[in-house]
Amino acid sequence: MRTFLVILAVLVCCFSAFAQNDEHQIRKVLTDQVEAWNRGDIEGFMAGYWNSDSTAFNSAGNLIRGYQAVLARYRKNYGSQELMGKLEFSDLNLRMLSTSAAVVIGEWRLRRDKDQPWGRFTLIVEKKSEGWRITHDHTSSAEK
Repeated sequence: MRTFLVILAVLVCCFSAFAQNDEHQIRKVLTDQVEAWNRGDIEGFMAGYWNSDSTAFNSAGNLIRGYQAVLARYRKNYGSQELMGKLEFSDLNLRMLSTSAAVVIGEWRLRRDKDQPWGRFTLIVEKKSEGWRITHDHTSSAEK
């Protein structure tokens, strides 16, 4: 029985360490997105998304499917540094669902000369061969 408890304790510690590393990697994906956005690099921002036809983006009553369609949406709506402004993510809450999936909720805010839009997001993030990637993004805008 004692051996079993020791093995169980080791497994719990190992899983906890893996989970903390995964959480760190997921937060890095989001940090890298903010940094790319603030450089005016939409393609760099999109590196956080899974490059797949299965990627989904849900916002303003529209569901967009596929990485290329999501990229096109960002290019259309944020085609200049002035439109992009400076992005901030805050109030992040990350919950591991399994060893290969997590949900992240948080707040986004753009700081621009003429306005400061903001809202909330819920992301499903999955561990893929290329690392952690956003597979589903549900983003809403708040009333001003």
